[in-house]
Amino acid sequence: MKEVHRAITDGPRIGLDMIAIPAGSDVDLDLRLEAVSEGVLVTGCVSGETEGQCVRCLEPVSGTASVYLTELFAYPDSATDETTDADEMHRIVDDKIDLEQAIIDAVALDLPHTPLCRDDCQGLCPECGVRLAVAEAGHHHDKIDPRWAGLASKFAEEPESKP
Repeated sequence: MKEVHRAITDGPRIGLDMIAIPAGSDVDLDLRLEAVSEGVLVTGCVSGETEGQCVRCLEPVSGTASVYLTELFAYPDSATDETTDADEMHRIVDDKIDLEQAIIDAVALDLPHTPLCRDDCQGLCPECGVRLAVAEAGHHHDKIDPRWAGLASKFAEEPESKP
């Protein structure tokens, strides 16, 4: 068994379109590597600061991603290696394990698919695009159905003419 405690600072962007751990930011690894009969079992915590945008109002969102990782890296020619498809199992190659894809997958699955700045975020006004959280109370737009717009001018109030 071996324990690994590292901070990686030159990694790629890890996450989803709207929220991720930015490229080049610190990703902290607190991992335990154990030799088991079929390979190396990697368990532990991966964490990093996230940045993104609220899906409703596009305001910046930040936080911390902290993921518990459990992955088996199969030995070459082990029963697991021989009975599992290439894309279903991580493998040990040249006595080394590559944690990058396992970390990317675990973090991406843990991040919210629709990050919000607040649970009650109202989003943007569909007419003018102003954030509803900062708009005046009762913000609305008078909208005329385009099918009736031609009649609106016929029934508009005309100024009274003087005799």
